[in-house]
Amino acid sequence: MGDNKIDKISVLYVDDEEHNLMSFKATFRIKYKVHTAISGEEAIKILDTEPIDIIITDQRMPNMTGVQFLESILEKHPDPMRILLTGYADLNAVIDAVNKGKIFHYLTKPWNEEELDMTIQRAYDIYKLRKDEKELTEKLGVTNSQLEFLLRQQLLS
Repeated sequence: MGDNKIDKISVLYVDDEEHNLMSFKATFRIKYKVHTAISGEEAIKILDTEPIDIIITDQRMPNMTGVQFLESILEKHPDPMRILLTGYADLNAVIDAVNKGKIFHYLTKPWNEEELDMTIQRAYDIYKLRKDEKELTEKLGVTNSQLEFLLRQQLLS
């Protein structure tokens, strides 16, 4: 578990290069709850079983690109914040994905530890705001239907 005030932010890092996964884990495992996947397919299995707050994926992977992977999970897992790492001249794909709202942010590889850390923090702040807002909206929805029910009872009596 995390420290007493809050549980650790849960991060899923997807990259087809084993040493990148190990390096990410070594860098961030104390601060975050780190999950790693060597492919989009493996990442989907993790998403189906673990609560994930932030997804970071490499763009260049053999079976599906990072953008394709992020698009493929949108319907089933819309909530986690999506960050793309790109090391090549894939900027058109990236800009397209940012514009379509498929990703929150992109960083170039090799990533800079401090920059990536700050991006995770910013992404989580937004994730948390959205989550709190959703919960509040759901609570308000219940209250409104309760009020309607009570009003209807009064009108009928």
